[in-house]
Amino acid sequence: MHTNDLGPWTHDHSFGQKQKRAGEARTLIVIAITAVMMVVEITTGILFGSMALLADGLHMGSHAAALTVTAFAYIYARRHADDPRYSFGTGKVNALGGFAGAILLALFALMMAWESIDRLLNPTAILYNEAIAVAVLGLVVNGLCVWILGEHGHDHSHGHDHSHGHDHHHHSHSSDDHSHHEHHDHGHKHDHNLKSAYLHVMADALTSVLAIVALLAAKWFGFTWMDPIMGIVGALLVAWWSVGLIRATSSVLLDCQGDETLRNKVQSSIEEDGDSKVADLHLWVIGPNRYALVLSVVAHDPLPPQAYKERLPQNSGLVHISIEVHRCMGDSRQQLYETMI
Repeated sequence: MHTNDLGPWTHDHSFGQKQKRAGEARTLIVIAITAVMMVVEITTGILFGSMALLADGLHMGSHAAALTVTAFAYIYARRHADDPRYSFGTGKVNALGGFAGAILLALFALMMAWESIDRLLNPTAILYNEAIAVAVLGLVVNGLCVWILGEHGHDHSHGHDHSHGHDHHHHSHSSDDHSHHEHHDHGHKHDHNLKSAYLHVMADALTSVLAIVALLAAKWFGFTWMDPIMGIVGALLVAWWSVGLIRATSSVLLDCQGDETLRNKVQSSIEEDGDSKVADLHLWVIGPNRYALVLSVVAHDPLPPQAYKERLPQNSGLVHISIEVHRCMGDSRQQLYETMI
């Protein structure tokens, strides 16, 4: 058998990662806006003596660095999508970028809390009118960045990833089901890289709001302690966000079992004939909205792997599937079929 004869059973492993995601362009725009505002807020925070304003500026600066990590992850994943060293493509670079962003978010929260406590113990005079004006400007800019990245950090791109199934078993069962795993990636979840960027700009918006509240309270009611207290409150909330993102991205990086609902659908679809039983099932995320599946099926009258493949839920993001089929140990014969698509 020649290598060229294997065409129907082979496929690339980029899984749509070569496509430029909408989050990449959005992130680059937000980086530029954030960097400019960072300079303005840090400068005015020092001149006007506002810790809340200075913290907001430092926060924006640190987020500009974190957003750069996000942009790098997008570019790296796209440019190395065809690199054969990555067995399941570069989709997990997305989660890695999100994890790095989450760690930076936690460090920035710690820095905010430290600086706020220091200012609480060592208060300084504040030029309220100037500081409030800049804080309002910062909030407007942060709101713009939140809008650019999209609500809840979801990538609403409509790039279509046509991942066609290819039958890899060595029997005569051919596969014409090229539409079964056609996956229209609307990116409504799992783009942890974009979620990280979104949380960073949300944290910036939060600190801007808290800075405005603190400055107004100090100006009108003399509550000067509100300035650093709001910094501490903001730090706690940002830390909470970072923990949630760390949990989500680490589960992807550690190959935790994928979506329980999808696992149940896979199992029920295989066992619908009453004879076949799922003996082993591994489902894990290999990229935004993309899953790999390893499945072991046992039956008294086993079907070809292609038949089980055709039962799997359609448009579910299953882009790399391995199925092994065993005849029940109590039968006189055992057969093993393997298929990979």
